[in-house]
Amino acid sequence: MNSPLLKLFTHPADAWIEIRRAEEDHPQQYLPRLLVLALIPALCLFVGTSTFGWSLATEARVRLGLTSAAQLAGLLYATTVVGVMLMGVMIRWMSRGFDVQPSLNQCIGFAAYCATPWFFAGVVGLVPVRWLAVVALLAASAYASVLLYGGLQTFLRLRKEQAMLFATCVWGVGLLLLVTLLVSMILFWFNGLMPEYVRPASLG
Repeated sequence: MNSPLLKLFTHPADAWIEIRRAEEDHPQQYLPRLLVLALIPALCLFVGTSTFGWSLATEARVRLGLTSAAQLAGLLYATTVVGVMLMGVMIRWMSRGFDVQPSLNQCIGFAAYCATPWFFAGVVGLVPVRWLAVVALLAASAYASVLLYGGLQTFLRLRKEQAMLFATCVWGVGLLLLVTLLVSMILFWFNGLMPEYVRPASLG
């Protein structure tokens, strides 16, 4: 998954063609690469919340204890991996209605490629600035949608009309899954793990 990553941001159409050709020549194993990429937002969130602090609700910047920060990062990592894998399962399940039969591994790989903007947007977890986090996540979501609509036809070899309908279905299911998993993660972290806050970090 390393070679086409940059092209996904510069020449996405060419990147999808390369990804499809590589899959046809030598079936890829996407799970190990997903496990590595999902570390980016998790590690950045750990460093940001435990070292620099965040101010999500008030102007006072608050840091998390190391244990709480590690728990939050671990939950984000698990949620990210599970979310991408579930999207792969859903894509494979929905593909039956479009006369294509991709493997589960291929569907997980496609979902992971589409989620690439979110992985890299996770770098903003290092910076305790709310507006920057919102802008980065919105931009990542928009570009993930571009990759989805632009890549599904090539990756699964669908007709244009099929690809548009399929991509819209995937987008809707993905949005529902994203909201459900994130809300569940946050509620579990707040109510189940009881985060430990430390003294307000210096705003300087």
